[in-house]
Amino acid sequence: MIIRKLFKFENAHIVRGCSSVKCRSSVHGHSYRVELLFESNFLDNGQMVYDFGLMKQNMKALVESFDHAIALWNGDDKEYVSDMKKHSDRWVSLPVSPSAEQFSRVIYVMVDALLKLTCSVNGEKEVKLNSVIVHETATGYAQGFRDDAYSEQMGKISLDDIVFSDEIKNDWQDNELWEKIKRGESFTNPSSV
Repeated sequence: MIIRKLFKFENAHIVRGCSSVKCRSSVHGHSYRVELLFESNFLDNGQMVYDFGLMKQNMKALVESFDHAIALWNGDDKEYVSDMKKHSDRWVSLPVSPSAEQFSRVIYVMVDALLKLTCSVNGEKEVKLNSVIVHETATGYAQGFRDDAYSEQMGKISLDDIVFSDEIKNDWQDNELWEKIKRGESFTNPSSV
């Protein structure tokens, strides 16, 4: 069975090297919709694959880290990256260009890492992230699967290469969330949300 949870955020970026002159040469933004699709052949004690309420915690914090922020490719012009960080409190530095395709891969890797570290308390069993769909516009989206997320050919995504500004981390309930995920620390879902 597959379940889906929808998140939204507003984000700015430049996508270097793309066909559209506007997109590759000007900072612009989108109203993103992100769908996380989870799968399991089992149901928990509440006869659910995974309680949607559980996703309102750390998963939501990670996805919404991109809200009202600028996504920066760490391979872009160093002066541009430095200026954007200087003039925006909310930024995320990525090891790949922030296209919808790469956003689907980045978010997949982030949520997959969190899910693997999360200890369940209500009988959730073999819950896996199926895919991530990133709607950049009302008519266009990218859907990334496990093979895409970890594809060397599409650009390596290491957790260590995803960097959140202090302003973003301060918005999280636990401002050490990302560091804990990178260290592989376990998370326990609360028994009551």
